[in-house]
Amino acid sequence: MQTETTSLDIKQISQEIERESHAIHRLSTEINKKVIGQEKMVESLLIGLLANGHILLEGVPGLAKTLVIKTLSDAVDGAFSRIQFTPDLLPADVVGTLIYNIKENDFKIKKGPIFANFVLADEINRSPAKVQSALLEAMQEKQVTIGDETYKLENPFLVLATQNPVEQEGTYPLPEAQVDRFMLKTVITYPSREAEQMVLRNSIDDTFHKVEKVISLQEILSSRDMVKKVYMDQKIEKYILDIISATRNPEEFGLSKLKPLISFGASPRGSINLALAARVYAFLRRRAYVIPEDVRAMSKDVLRHRIGLSYEAEAESINADQIIDEILNAVPIP
Repeated sequence: MQTETTSLDIKQISQEIERESHAIHRLSTEINKKVIGQEKMVESLLIGLLANGHILLEGVPGLAKTLVIKTLSDAVDGAFSRIQFTPDLLPADVVGTLIYNIKENDFKIKKGPIFANFVLADEINRSPAKVQSALLEAMQEKQVTIGDETYKLENPFLVLATQNPVEQEGTYPLPEAQVDRFMLKTVITYPSREAEQMVLRNSIDDTFHKVEKVISLQEILSSRDMVKKVYMDQKIEKYILDIISATRNPEEFGLSKLKPLISFGASPRGSINLALAARVYAFLRRRAYVIPEDVRAMSKDVLRHRIGLSYEAEAESINADQIIDEILNAVPIP
């Protein structure tokens, strides 16, 4: 009887998702018209947006990291701000501060650029720990305290932080505990030759697509509610927990060779975010239930910044993605 009820529920949810997903697919199509050849980055952006999580993008300069969130803000009826992180930036430059008004003999609140729906934290690793902490605290608490007053941040609120992996001089790498605040860490690669030719042609002829507003903030919030209805079976939950457990105790899954390569595994926030990301991944494919392939597809983006590599791993040039591949191959698929 329970199986029949669940089947009926899933059928009904499928119909709701089919209706609700049209707005998100309009948004995806609009962004991809302007940001050519970076479909993976655009999908990561949508997953963060619908799962209420923040994204860390890593890639060399010129791969449209800044363009993609600006395009998102142009396509959505929401507020956008950009913060260029530099070594002399102060926390007040991000969250805001109290300014003394001589005429009124009183302090006035000046809100910082964090008060927007979409915030681009450009080259986050170029500012010292104090500034990084101010941003990450706002991301976690969804509020900012200036003086004696606490202010709620916008809803939806998405931070897209970028960092450059090739130039480390004068940078302040994000501590592991702070990187864990990001739901996804997406590594951006070069576009295909055909996509780059289209970018080249559009740049020369100045024929880039003019972005139009195709979705409202309310539609995004409505889609978020719909994502929560995507069904996740207990077998999928166990599969997620097995993957997370394998990052902490690989020997339990016949992966003793990984033990000396991992200094620490993913936190409980990793399992939560992997489940959320898998749900959104299923939603974007207009499916009312999560399958193991959804979990596998999101594992690297969710876990690559949550696995600590030992000195031995670094000495052998082994990265987190290789370790995740080994784990996915060893953990039984339900």
